[in-house]
Amino acid sequence: MPRPSTPAMAPLPTLPFAPAYPLRTERLDLRPVRHDDFAAIYAYQRRPEVCRYLYWGPHDEAGSRASVADKATRTTLTASGDFLQLAVVHRDTGTLVGDVTFFYTRHEHRQGGIGYVFNPEHAGLGYATEAARALLRLGFEELGLHRIQAELDGRNTASARLLERLGMRREGHLRENEFLDGEWSDEVIYAMLAREWRARQEQPTAP
Repeated sequence: MPRPSTPAMAPLPTLPFAPAYPLRTERLDLRPVRHDDFAAIYAYQRRPEVCRYLYWGPHDEAGSRASVADKATRTTLTASGDFLQLAVVHRDTGTLVGDVTFFYTRHEHRQGGIGYVFNPEHAGLGYATEAARALLRLGFEELGLHRIQAELDGRNTASARLLERLGMRREGHLRENEFLDGEWSDEVIYAMLAREWRARQEQPTAP
């Protein structure tokens, strides 16, 4: 019997690749981080509750300045392992509400990842979900990725709910595989495939 045909894939993006900035959503602009974003980013990087489930922080002023300086260089993908780090700015007010990361993990296998950190003073308004959805669109529609995943601390239920709102699937739960803040913690993996993203885009919107 003949083997079933494999759906044609879009060609891999030519590297280096940089999206047309800013990435725009209904309310937000995602643009490269600038050095003058320091005050807004330091305002949440220094907060212990923001860094509780992350691998860094809370930052002092010097640490946050170094972080901002590094983020400002992350604007272009040149190879597997590169990533973009973008400020999330409310378009109408110009307020920086957080920053997001898009990981270009494996070029040949069309793999990517997303991450996000937001100022809790702007929580509950859907900004993180809106910005993360823009990263999924970038990965699937502009870069032609096959799979995008996100990893989080198993205790971070707010982040898990965000990923579920995006339609990402809970794929794995790794027990006590990380040692953070003096204790063992679980890691949870969520992911979405390109065909799942396309199916969600084809769903009719509520009136």
